[in-house]
Parts: sequence; structure tokens; C-alpha cells
Amino acid sequence: MKEIYEIRFHGRGGQGAKTASALLASAALGIGKHIQSFPEYGAERQGAPVRAYTRISDKPITIHCAITQPDMVVVIDETLLKSIPVTEGLQDDGILIVNTHESPAEIKQREKYNGTVATVDATKISIDCFGRNIPNMPMVGAILKAKELVGLDAIEHEIRKKLGKKVSAEIVQKNINALHRAYEEVKIE
Repeated sequence: MKEIYEIRFHGRGGQGAKTASALLASAALGIGKHIQSFPEYGAERQGAPVRAYTRISDKPITIHCAITQPDMVVVIDETLLKSIPVTEGLQDDGILIVNTHESPAEIKQREKYNGTVATVDATKISIDCFGRNIPNMPMVGAILKAKELVGLDAIEHEIRKKLGKKVSAEIVQKNINALHRAYEEVKIE
């Protein structure tokens, strides 16, 4: 892994971009990495575009700013592809992960991005697992398949630790199921 691995999440309020970013960072911290995780949004309202950022490093992180040249971009709501330049700053050796039913080749062509593209229908997975559209946990599964920043076991531990305090064991297990399903279903090109 490079010195600081940087991830920029694009989503809408209520879809869990901030939670996904924080969960990934927490899992990395749990395995001894240095981390940063923070959101960026305007007026707090459900459905408004939001960004969240995660930095993971083996060394202390001394920068404190938005991520403008990410190693990975995670698009939780594919409608943002039409209105926000999500690949801005993403180099050809980066990874673009999109919540969509489309193939990586279709996204590459439409976004004119030559790097690695991963797609997963996180919306369908979340509706199947939770009965509603909360695609953040499936997107974390896709992230881990595209780039093993932390192991699935580290994420599962964080899910149990963080969510276990707030929701039932059944909901915790549904999150773990969604994570694993996306990990298996993600397509990478």
C-alpha cells in the first residue's frame, strides 16, 4: 500500500457514506493503521449530495484537508454521475467503484475513465437484505474486494462492535450478510 491511501465517497444524505467511511477507518485502526475519516456536506438534509473521506496509512497522517487526488472513488448513488465530476483527480492507476446494475465496461465508457472500475448493485442487495435502500454496507464489501485495505474479519468485528450497541443482533447479521454478498457479486475490470 502507498504511504497514505485516500478514498473519496460520493453519496446522498441518508445512504450511509459517512458511516461507511468511518467504519472502514475504524477497522483499519483496529489492525494498527493510522486513519482519518470525515464528512463534507452543506445543509444537512436527506437526499442532498455528500462527500466523505478516508485516509489509511502505516505512518501518522499529518495532512488535514479534503481529498482531491484519491486512490479510490466510491459512488454510492449512481445518479451523481450525471451531476458531479466524480472521477476528478482520480488517476488511471486508481479504482472507481459504482453502485449500479451496469457493467464496469459500461461505466468506463460513459465516464471516460481508463483505470480499474468495479460495479455492484448495492441498492438491490440492500433492498434484499434490509427491505430498504441503505447501500453503504454492500459498498464496503465491494471496496474490500477491489482493494484489501482491511480484512473482512476486521470489518465484521467493527460492525458487531459499533452496530451491536445500537441495533438488534438480527440487523447486525443482515449488515454482515450484505457485506459478504457484495464482496462476492462485485464485478471488477
